Amino acid sequence: MRYLLMLYADEAVGSKFTPDEMRPFMEQMFAYQAALTKAGAFVATAPLARTDRACTIRMEGGEMKVHDGPYAETREQFGGYFIIEAADIDMARTWAARCPAATWGSIEIREIIDHCYP
Repeated sequence: MRYLLMLYADEAVGSKFTPDEMRPFMEQMFAYQAALTKAGAFVATAPLARTDRACTIRMEGGEMKVHDGPYAETREQFGGYFIIEAADIDMARTWAARCPAATWGSIEIREIIDHCYP
């Protein structure tokens, strides 16, 4: 099964790091990706742009309404993801716990449904 690991962190805190200060954190993330790859569990990953570059849309009465930023105001923002292969949710939790991002934010795990119809 495939799982989406959604990485949340306080981007205001992260934006205070210089590139040199951020490098050790990114090296941890690259090592984590290498471990996933070596185990045959890696599918995809990507960082996301800051929330000040995001927008949320909703269709109301056939008209598109656009709001700046993310839908909900929270201390932590959705900042990136991994898609992994895991035998079950317990294995997905194990991989999520190994992700360095779990030490500076939270990780939401969602199973990816391969098909919408039975």
